[in-house]
Amino acid sequence: MTENPLITPEDIQPSTEGMEIIGTFNPGAIRFGDETLLLIRVAERPIQDDPNYIAVPMLDVSADTPHIKVLRFHRNDPDLDASDPRCISYRGKPYLTSISHLRVARSSDGIHFTVENQPALKPTEPWEAYGVEDPRITCIDGTYYITYTAVSEYGIATALASTHDFWQFEKHGLIFYPENRDVTIFPERIGGKYCCLHRPMPKYIGKLNMWVAYANDLLHWGEFKLLMSPRENSWDSERVGGGTVPIKTECGWLAIYHGANPMQGYCLGAVLLDIEHPERLLRRSVKPLLSPEAIYERIGFYERVVFSCGAVCDDMGNLWLYYGAADRVVSGARVKMSELLDALMDEPSEIAS
Repeated sequence: MTENPLITPEDIQPSTEGMEIIGTFNPGAIRFGDETLLLIRVAERPIQDDPNYIAVPMLDVSADTPHIKVLRFHRNDPDLDASDPRCISYRGKPYLTSISHLRVARSSDGIHFTVENQPALKPTEPWEAYGVEDPRITCIDGTYYITYTAVSEYGIATALASTHDFWQFEKHGLIFYPENRDVTIFPERIGGKYCCLHRPMPKYIGKLNMWVAYANDLLHWGEFKLLMSPRENSWDSERVGGGTVPIKTECGWLAIYHGANPMQGYCLGAVLLDIEHPERLLRRSVKPLLSPEAIYERIGFYERVVFSCGAVCDDMGNLWLYYGAADRVVSGARVKMSELLDALMDEPSEIAS
């Protein structure tokens, strides 16, 4: 889109005095009435007012009322490892350099958004002490369910929330324990059960693969089935993970996913899954659907990243894809659904692979 980036950190105000916004990215997306709604990940950090120290935020859950506290570490401390801009380590314990919450953004045209001043979902629980991130929104029977990443010293997990109006939200707790993320729930039951895509993160043996899971109640997941793995010598050779909520089409379930390798960074691809058995992979992008090419996709808080958590379809047959660029801004892309499906159907069949 020529209007990109659509939302930047400079467009909104911090939620708390003494904080600054360093990223607005990775939004979930949904059509709600006549509007396009985004649920944006907003990353904040303490204002760095002393160059000799690194200030990092986290939720203090020991207080009667949980609140954000700031820890400060001297840059010359030999016990400090600050080599990664996203996460420092002090005496072997990790701390994120920012803390994220989720805000609603509203638009009548899908391009120009008004962002709410306060968080819709923010860290309140011990398993969210380092932030809530990367939401995906699924509407089932009139309820909007939101999966989001919950980060703490205990690891990276996935939690569930819900809303009916995008003003009031209810949290339902963890649905996948660490390390598991990129959870996208299908918008209808399959074989009488809820279904989702997810991505465990093995530490010692195994690749960063995508899996399918089923549940009777959205809270207790099982019947795990491997969906797909990274491909050697490909743009997604290092990892694959969920992106947008799957969309039902005449060709199968369409889902946008992310993949990465050290040379190309994070790119987006597409898959088609069997309607009745979504663990059956039908088609998969040989080349990326979207790669980090624009300057705002290549340069930011984390370089060479395009990462999507949400897409919506309009009445004209267009797919509007919203994505985070370089972990800093929200951008958008638009493609004819028919053209995307035709391109996918021209890819080699994955049924026998």
